[in-house]
Amino acid sequence: MDEIAVHLGVNPDTIYKWITRKSMPAHKLGRLWKFLASEVDQWVKGGHAAEDLANETEPTAKRKKPTER
Repeated sequence: MDEIAVHLGVNPDTIYKWITRKSMPAHKLGRLWKFLASEVDQWVKGGHAAEDLANETEPTAKRKKPTER
């Protein structure tokens, strides 16, 4: 997990999110996650990681205050 996170320049928590939310290619062996760098690189080049980062960094909509009469 740590090696692929370093390879991609992200936090390991991001890798866990990508596995569950974006179907990042990963293989679980017992308690350990294993990755083929070639599969992960292809997945990233396909834009899947960028889509997730864009969704996570979008600012939340600001609420407008009701105007007083």
